[in-house]
Amino acid sequence: MPLMTWTEEMSVGVKVLDNDHKTLIRLLNDLHDGIEAGRTRATLESVLEGLSRYTKIHFAREERLFAETGFAGAAAHKAEHDLMARRVMNMQSRFENGQSLELSLEAMNFIKSWLTHHIQGSDREYGPCLNAKGIK
Repeated sequence: MPLMTWTEEMSVGVKVLDNDHKTLIRLLNDLHDGIEAGRTRATLESVLEGLSRYTKIHFAREERLFAETGFAGAAAHKAEHDLMARRVMNMQSRFENGQSLELSLEAMNFIKSWLTHHIQGSDREYGPCLNAKGIK
């Protein structure tokens, strides 16, 4: 059973960013499933690396669209991204140093909560601006 499921209520009205969010949710579910199934440390490390890498790709895509459209909330939104990126990198570092229990407890709760609140809160704010500039 997935930890997190995409719903249409999560849509920000920009297809490429909705697809990114779906990918992030899938990667989070892959990490959760790997932990639940007792996958090897190397496997979990690879999945966490993929989640970290894709998070950076997604944030860069959003921020590029903010710059292209003049989204007024770009600075505050980028600050949220920076905080999340630091948290994921910190989790990754701790996991690589042998702290797998913290990874399973913290990552599952924090990332799910952050994604849910960020997508349904902050991300919804940019949809109308991007849509008005023809980005759908």
